[in-house]
Amino acid sequence: MLTINGRVSLRRIRWHGTGDGACTPLDVYLDKAERTISVGVREIGCRLNGDGKNFDKAAENLARAAQIYTSGETLRKMIEDEGKAVLKAQQSGVLEIPWTAEDCPTKTADDDKTATGPTRLYMGSDGVMVPMVTAEEKKKRRQKIKEKRRRGGKKAKPLPKAKAGADQKYKEFKIVAYYDETQDHRIVAGTKGDCVEAGVVMRRLATRIHLEEADEKIGNIDGSPWIRNQIERRELSLDAVGLDFYHLSENVHKARRLVYGEEDQVGKNWADEMMHTFKHDGYEAAWQKLVPWRATLRGPAKRRAADALIGYVSERREMIRYPEFIEKGWQIGSGPTEATCKTLTARLKGSGMRWEGSNAEAIMGLEALSQSGLWKNYWQTLLPSVA
Repeated sequence: MLTINGRVSLRRIRWHGTGDGACTPLDVYLDKAERTISVGVREIGCRLNGDGKNFDKAAENLARAAQIYTSGETLRKMIEDEGKAVLKAQQSGVLEIPWTAEDCPTKTADDDKTATGPTRLYMGSDGVMVPMVTAEEKKKRRQKIKEKRRRGGKKAKPLPKAKAGADQKYKEFKIVAYYDETQDHRIVAGTKGDCVEAGVVMRRLATRIHLEEADEKIGNIDGSPWIRNQIERRELSLDAVGLDFYHLSENVHKARRLVYGEEDQVGKNWADEMMHTFKHDGYEAAWQKLVPWRATLRGPAKRRAADALIGYVSERREMIRYPEFIEKGWQIGSGPTEATCKTLTARLKGSGMRWEGSNAEAIMGLEALSQSGLWKNYWQTLLPSVA
């Protein structure tokens, strides 16, 4: 008999066959359990890390919460490996998304609370800067680890060969999000890759949620050319792509400050009037105000500011469709995508943090799992349990 934790008793049966030798089936499972960290430990470690500030603190919390003791470095490796497994599952399609476009109807009838309107999905994408570890910083980190090991006095395996550090302190990661009107259904993802890789993510997620089957498919973006190019290149077949109202406002007020000054009331009134015109009357009406306004300005600096604003809105003419969006009940802001950028990278932007690209992407993958409502699905259905 074998007793585990003083409570569970199993009979350890040993089999022997002529020519095959001896075999103890239970030992296979015991060996497997000894070689791996359990699913439960990995999940709670990832949970604590998501709300933590650093791996050492997460390791302390793990010890206090579950009496599981490990170093911050070991926990870091475990969590980053888990994040990479999540990314692999998402990219391969192994992790199923439990909803599609047909699950996203709009308008709820007051009588029976049944959604009766057309199915509607929004698509958003953006770039966000992530702090990277440079070659010099990696060298300092390795030295600190060696010193810490020497102080501990325990023999440890040699450190793995150092990876090349980043060539710059910050790198732009790309975020992609799809969500319905109420955000009850949403799927988000991040990549350390370039705009082309972001386009691949756009297409992959669109296929998995059957984007083309939605009655209404709307893009709400900040107007970056790379996003528009990838939408077209990946043939997302959106019904409309709108310029985020807040980003337009940012550019209007930037011009206002340069022309009128920070606190000038005339300038504030002008900006308010322009934004009202864009929102309720559309691009053409706003254009008819911008051009004459520019002609009234004196001084090269003011005219350059006006030219920059005129160039910005002219380049995005087809995206400035606020009256149409409002009439159809479509959102005119990319707030959900902006919020996703913050949540997916919050763990990466603590004081003094620097990351390798693949590790940062792994941490972001774990947060994307949570933000997409797939956390439970992953731990319950993807990871094999130890018998």
